[in-house]
Amino acid sequence: MSGAPATIKDIARLLGISVSTVSRALKDHPDISADTKEKVNETARRLNYRPNALALGLKSSKSNTIGVIIPEIVHFFFSSVISGIEDAAYETGYNVMVCQTNEMYERETMVAKALLDHRVDGVLVSVAKTSTKFDHLTLLQDNGIPLVFFDRVCAFIETDAVVVDDYKGAYMASEHLISVGCRNIVHLSAPENLLIGKLRKVGYCRALEDNNLQVDPYNIYLCDTSEKVEEKIGRILDRHPRPDGFFAVNDSTAIAVIQHIKKAGLKVPEDIAVVGFGDGPVATICSPTLTTIEQNGYEIGYEAMRFLLDRINKGITAIVARKKVFAPVLVKRESTARRFENR
Repeated sequence: MSGAPATIKDIARLLGISVSTVSRALKDHPDISADTKEKVNETARRLNYRPNALALGLKSSKSNTIGVIIPEIVHFFFSSVISGIEDAAYETGYNVMVCQTNEMYERETMVAKALLDHRVDGVLVSVAKTSTKFDHLTLLQDNGIPLVFFDRVCAFIETDAVVVDDYKGAYMASEHLISVGCRNIVHLSAPENLLIGKLRKVGYCRALEDNNLQVDPYNIYLCDTSEKVEEKIGRILDRHPRPDGFFAVNDSTAIAVIQHIKKAGLKVPEDIAVVGFGDGPVATICSPTLTTIEQNGYEIGYEAMRFLLDRINKGITAIVARKKVFAPVLVKRESTARRFENR
């Protein structure tokens, strides 16, 4: 035998029977004798035969495969979302094909078309930060492929979405900084073409307004990666008066801020308190440990998959667009705790 996967033709040739007989034996057809079924199945095991899933899918018009489009796998949030998606998918016999865009619109367009070509049964999407056009996603819907958004939502496409309450989470983070004595709070934000960026900024601003603090546009920086922190943190810390609090749009940015504050000879939280958003494992191992907003990644993934399965089973247009919003949780740790305890 060659290195190519075994086929039913290989089994038929070895046993000297027809391909149709092998096919029916593998499906336990009642017209096939027990002896023939035993010989066919034993030969199939010996050859490590596996059914051709693509061919079966073409016959049934289903691939039993779900496409997932995410910005980056390296983030704990997205890896936990994938875990939730996979658990819900495998419980119902679906496979998962994960595609990473690296935050690039061009790559997102390419993988959407690739998933269409692979005849996936549905697609789960968290859009890239550089995506401002979404024809590639409406193309999926136009071809009868159900679409569900998670975390990063496109407001221009009517379908289901599963998110955390970004506005409320940002409000809670900012109000917590105020409660521990911060009055000059910097917000490190995401691009506002992302709904999460806009909502977290609005939550920050409203928390300040509700606590009679002025919203200073010079305290809001487009800065959502550790590389951007490296570029901007020096001039932020050199400002007079110096900020006494940071609310970062994600944990990796918040932790980069903590590292630079310490390099500048300042203390967290005694001089500057810091809050992030996400609550990945790194939040508990940085020093000091990071106060942050828990984002429910696994639950978001699991629920998004359940929504998608509904659309696959009931039809792409049979369900009115739904939105599941998970409540954020403020997790207090050392990056604000000592300051809090002293007040």
